[in-house]
Amino acid sequence: MFISTISESKSSTFKQCRLKFRYKYNDRIPEQDNNNTDALHFGSYIHKILEEGVKATTMDELLKIAEEEKSNYSFAKSYEPKIEKCLKNFLRFNPSLYETVATELVYEVDLDKERGIKQNGIIDRIVKGKDGGYLIIDYKTSKREKTKFDLYQDNQLKGYCNAVHRLYGVPIDKIVVAHYYPLTNNLVALSYTPQQIAMYVKSIIDEVWKIRKLKKDEMFPCKNEFCNWCAYKSLCPEFNDPNVIEKKLQQIKEEKKANN
Repeated sequence: MFISTISESKSSTFKQCRLKFRYKYNDRIPEQDNNNTDALHFGSYIHKILEEGVKATTMDELLKIAEEEKSNYSFAKSYEPKIEKCLKNFLRFNPSLYETVATELVYEVDLDKERGIKQNGIIDRIVKGKDGGYLIIDYKTSKREKTKFDLYQDNQLKGYCNAVHRLYGVPIDKIVVAHYYPLTNNLVALSYTPQQIAMYVKSIIDEVWKIRKLKKDEMFPCKNEFCNWCAYKSLCPEFNDPNVIEKKLQQIKEEKKANN
């Protein structure tokens, strides 16, 4: 199954379930089931406010952005008390940052030019420090914070570090990666070594080759702890009659054809 560009989303999906990977990235089937829309919409909403309000210095400015954007998102009223808390914390945190060089940076970098392997993604925020170092911030709206140990193993942050290293020509040991939690105003930050990033890049290249060698009929489902949140559960033979699935897939195919 040929792919030329990998993202952390693609990579984690492949690790979770090959059938899910096939449905999402090869067959391009729209997500069928989503049991976590409130959390996703709330997270996207807060991300948007922090992106648009990066230069804001008052609560009124942030609240104005929040009001302008709110109609684009849908989440339960139980999330609403969290909004003001996130914004107040952001106002305390934001002045400590020196120079924002990018927000919502969409990137694509070469991992192996000779074999045509690239990586892409979106970085929430990149900040340049007074000493010339770079801080990569990934906003997290969950109350459950990850530890530094978790971040040492976080492939998404490693991908961001590699991208900033290549795009801005900054040494890896001058890059700090972090999760920022606006609900608690906590920043969990660390740095990787050049060796860690080199090993990470090699592992991603190897993974792309593994995917390329697979045939479509080798993309089997994998029953695991992620199944209850899978957007393709209704199309999975682990949980449904294969004949019913076949009918659904045919219907989806016909709908896609009619829309094109």
